Amino acid sequence: MQIVDVTPDDPARLDAIADVLVDGFAGSGADVWQTREDALETVVESLGEDRISRVALDDAGRVLGWMGAVATYGGWVWELHPLVVRRDCQGRGVGRALVADLERQVRERGGMTICLGTDDENGRTSLGGAELYPDPLAAARDLRDLDGHPFAFYRRLGFAVVGVLPDANGLGKPDILMAKRVGAVPAADASTPVSLTAVE
Repeated sequence: MQIVDVTPDDPARLDAIADVLVDGFAGSGADVWQTREDALETVVESLGEDRISRVALDDAGRVLGWMGAVATYGGWVWELHPLVVRRDCQGRGVGRALVADLERQVRERGGMTICLGTDDENGRTSLGGAELYPDPLAAARDLRDLDGHPFAFYRRLGFAVVGVLPDANGLGKPDILMAKRVGAVPAADASTPVSLTAVE
């Protein structure tokens, strides 16, 4: 497997990525990327400025998976959106390799954090269908995987749940917010009044 940049000069590969995106999200409960046209638009957008777009390929050049990311907060934070692995390749380390590659890409660009949102639109976590108010963070602390939700994959890779947005996709369909620090914490010097302390 190799992971390379996605470029606009290979329309056949862009189409192949779009096909994987549609197929990968079919049956997930998400109402995005239902058509190839919508998926292709997302892939093309990933080629813009302040973006990362990387594809995992097998030895024959076939698409195994794809990942996009966009810079936010002046480049300190990169949002992973989306990540998809071809269905017949899931569970083989492709997603893990793409996330590890993104961590390297973000570090090389001076970023500190990768964030992502992973929606529960069909009750695959303990937050799906639940009333999260008046204390959404308490519900997030007790988050459980009920049916192979992607948040469990990201948690295994070191991402932490940093919040939840209730009803982001409709009543009882929250977005689970996750993040991971990937950049090195700089050593403090006289010109850098930075203090990272634990909050009790």
